Amino acid sequence: MRILLQFPEGLKQKALAHAKLMEGEGHEVFVSASPTFGACDLAIDEARNIKADKLVHYGHAEFHHVDFNVEYVPYYIEAPLDLLPESLKRLEQHKTIGLVTPIQHINQLDAVKRFYEDHGKNVIIGRPYGFAKQPGQILGCDIGSAASIDRQVDAFVYFGGGLFHPLGALLSTTKPFLVVEPFQGSVEFIDKYREIYRRKSRGKILKALDAKRFGILLSTKNGQQNTNLAKIIKRKIEDAGYSAAILTANTFDFESINNMLEFDALVNTACPRIAIDDIERTPKPLLSANELMEVLRMKAEVR
Repeated sequence: MRILLQFPEGLKQKALAHAKLMEGEGHEVFVSASPTFGACDLAIDEARNIKADKLVHYGHAEFHHVDFNVEYVPYYIEAPLDLLPESLKRLEQHKTIGLVTPIQHINQLDAVKRFYEDHGKNVIIGRPYGFAKQPGQILGCDIGSAASIDRQVDAFVYFGGGLFHPLGALLSTTKPFLVVEPFQGSVEFIDKYREIYRRKSRGKILKALDAKRFGILLSTKNGQQNTNLAKIIKRKIEDAGYSAAILTANTFDFESINNMLEFDALVNTACPRIAIDDIERTPKPLLSANELMEVLRMKAEVR
């Protein structure tokens, strides 16, 4: 069998070992060298181009169904739990907590839950309603496990590495949000970022009020392509009397996009985090679909 292996950046150092293992089983193995941002970004075109029989995607669970033979190999990490006592001190005023984590630590969720319950906390683990598959699991673009229980908890606890995943959940919830980061050895409430990102969003909207020509970002990644939304946005912009064009790419290179000097503002329809995390990569206001609608509403009011 001809197989293409795909690894996220943090696991690419394991590519050769896995390739040799599969070659030892009699397979013809290729390794994708392209970056990947998750199971929304499968190397299906590469697999088809080399006529692979299967794509093996490491590090993530299934995102959505695709028309290709894909094997998902989640990568679980046993992180140390020694920061949980410190987190308990920070949660002294909060009786009921919502617990969330990325797929890499789903295997530890029960142990973390038992710790808090053994120390008198009520723990609620929400069920996902989007692309995430496991209770308590959050993705950068799917925070259903947190948002679904926002009204039931006094605070949230995220157990895992980095801020990418908890920031998405933070911006879609209202309760205090504690991050237990076992690799950096930190325990920190990140609530301040709600106001920081609210101000950034407001700044983008105000900056876009003078825009007359809009570029609409349409990704060709398997889990990010939203052609219908891009077409709807283009129509709404043009109905409001402005110009728009749909810009397609697999991975957006903002140095190249910034060379498109005709556009006054950009609207994102790809990964929702682009309009949150990448706004410093372009001098043009980089709007979400909702922010665009607010811009059009405000522009209409001053006409």
